[in-house]
Amino acid sequence: MNKFLSIFLILVTFFSCKNNTISYFDQEPPSTIPKLFAPSIVNTANIELNVVFNYDNTEMFFSRIVDNSFVIHHSELINGKWSDIKPIKMYDDNVLVSVACDPTITKDGKTIYFLGVDPKLYKNDVTREELYAIPPDIYESKKVDGKWELASKVDFLVSTEYLETYPVVTADGSLYFRSNRPSATGGMNTYRAQYLGNEKFETPVIIDTKTEKKELITYVSPDERYAITNGQGKFQMTFNDNGEWTKPKEIPLKYESNWRYYCPYMSSDGKYFIYSRRYNNPKKKGWAGVEKGEVYWVNADVLFNTKIE
Repeated sequence: MNKFLSIFLILVTFFSCKNNTISYFDQEPPSTIPKLFAPSIVNTANIELNVVFNYDNTEMFFSRIVDNSFVIHHSELINGKWSDIKPIKMYDDNVLVSVACDPTITKDGKTIYFLGVDPKLYKNDVTREELYAIPPDIYESKKVDGKWELASKVDFLVSTEYLETYPVVTADGSLYFRSNRPSATGGMNTYRAQYLGNEKFETPVIIDTKTEKKELITYVSPDERYAITNGQGKFQMTFNDNGEWTKPKEIPLKYESNWRYYCPYMSSDGKYFIYSRRYNNPKKKGWAGVEKGEVYWVNADVLFNTKIE
C-alpha cells in the first residue's frame, strides 16, 4: 500500500474514533464508587434530579427546583461543546408555579415525555405542600425547528384522573409508567402502554415484577431487556426472560439513612448508571421536607457484576 495512503487511513480512523467519543461535560468517568455528576453544572445549591440523555448523546436533560417549581433544564452538544444550561418552557407565561420533571426522550430525539401537573388545578399562590399533593399526569413536548414546544397531556388511556408517574419510553415508542388507577391488585402498579403510532397507545397493561414488596419499574432499557425497580428505598434489577420479568435483585450501593434514592437511568452508551437522591428532614414527609437533591453516576458494573461490593 502507498505510504501516504496508509498515513491518511490511520488519520481518518483516529479522528473518526475521536469524533465518536461520547462527551459527559469533560468529566473523568466514574469507577464503581459513585460520584456527583457534573458539579457546579448540574449539581448546584439547588435541588436537582433525574439526569437523562437523548439516544445520540447530543442533548442532556434534568430537573431543578426553582422558586418551588420543578423545571426541566437542558444542554445541547454543538460543535463538540455543551451549551449553557437553560430551562425549557413547558407551560404558558401565566403559570408561575409548575411541575415538570422525570423526562424521558424518544429514540428520534423529538419528543419528551415527563411528569406534569395540570396548571388548571392550582393557583399561582399555591403552597409547596399543596402543589406536590396534586396527582400528576404524563405530559409530552415536541421539538420543532430545534425548539421544544409547550407541553400537552398524553393520550387519555395513559393520563387519567388518577396518579401517573415515572414515564419511561422504549425504542419502539411504548411507555412504561406507574399509576394507582383501579386494578385487581390495588395500589400502585407498573403499567406498559404499547405505542400504536400517531401519538396513540393501546390500553396499558400491568407489568408483574415478581415481588411482594411492591418494587416498581422506574427505568427500562430501550430494548426492554432489563429494568431497574425502586422499592424499600433502594434500587433493584430485573431481567426480561421471554416476556416474564425475573424477581428483582438489589443493586449494591451504600444507601445512607434519611436519603431517598430514586430516578434510576442508564447512559445512552450503557456504560454508566445515573441516579438521584434527596435528603429529607426527618420531621417532614414527602417533597415538602426535601432539603437537598443530588445526581450521581457510577460505572455500570455495579448493576451487571454482582461480585462488586
